[in-house]
Amino acid sequence: MNKNIESPLICQLYEYDVDSFLLTKNTPAYFAKNFASTELLDDKNHWLNYHSLDFPDEIELLCNSLAIDRTTYEDIYTNYKRARLEEYDNYLYIKIKSALPMTNSARLEEENISFILSTKYLISFQEKSSDHFPEVRERIEMKKGKIRTAGTDFLLFRMLEAITDNYFEVLEDIVSSIERLERILVKRLEADTLKKIEHEKRRLIELRKIVFPLKEVTSQLMRIQTPFLKKESRSYFSKLNDNCLTILEEIDANKQIMEGMNNLYYAVQGQKMNQIMKVLTIVSTIFIPLTFIVGVYGMNFVNMPELETKNGYFITWGVMILISVLLLWYFFRKGWLTRR
Repeated sequence: MNKNIESPLICQLYEYDVDSFLLTKNTPAYFAKNFASTELLDDKNHWLNYHSLDFPDEIELLCNSLAIDRTTYEDIYTNYKRARLEEYDNYLYIKIKSALPMTNSARLEEENISFILSTKYLISFQEKSSDHFPEVRERIEMKKGKIRTAGTDFLLFRMLEAITDNYFEVLEDIVSSIERLERILVKRLEADTLKKIEHEKRRLIELRKIVFPLKEVTSQLMRIQTPFLKKESRSYFSKLNDNCLTILEEIDANKQIMEGMNNLYYAVQGQKMNQIMKVLTIVSTIFIPLTFIVGVYGMNFVNMPELETKNGYFITWGVMILISVLLLWYFFRKGWLTRR
């Protein structure tokens, strides 16, 4: 069931229990005025999602009506580098960074997402209108799994799980790029290969900086004693922690692969330079005796004995050609003229 209103910014409210759900889309001003006073029902779970932070006055009004601490409101608008988990008397506050599957951008597509968790509701604040939770919405609407029978803490788990799934997709995209670069290194060496390797390494480092704080948050959620998280939910957050560890291990493994690709790039470059130097050395070695002969017979002394030789010019050419052939034969016998 849906109640919709056209708006430049749509906020979504899901109210659901085991038997039904109600989806309401309206403006931030509407929810700031009505969410705390009329929307909360004791027998239902409530998920309010903001797709933007462009309405600070309305969000502040909502926080005031729910007795949300002023520092929490300020944290929502603060761009922290690390994730945060803070417990208050009437709610739990969590802030993490998300990452979406890649575009052609040189950096990760990331944003801050904040959660306010209570026994009756879960409010999520996204920096921009990006779709992180389509599977969560589908589970609520199609009554998949236990989401409609569980509480808001299980809803939080599903939303954090969706974010970690996005991490996996981002990592898979980077790994695919790394595999393409490996094939390029094996077949041919392009001028910008090293730049592409460094680009993928930078994205791995950025992803690690995003995933590691979430691992710390899930560790805290496993241990924290709070009425907003049921005891049976701790195993779910343990699963999230394991997922984060898996991602971090994959990141570290691929960083080692990238280091190996760097070494391979320089090794291939060095091999190409060695081939060039070998060719130049062979050419120089052939021309050294020829230059000596030409230099000697280029002198203009009158009493040089060979100057009066009848076929001296042709004999000199023959000697130079013979020397060149003998040197080429010697280099071939040594294997210097063949590619291995």
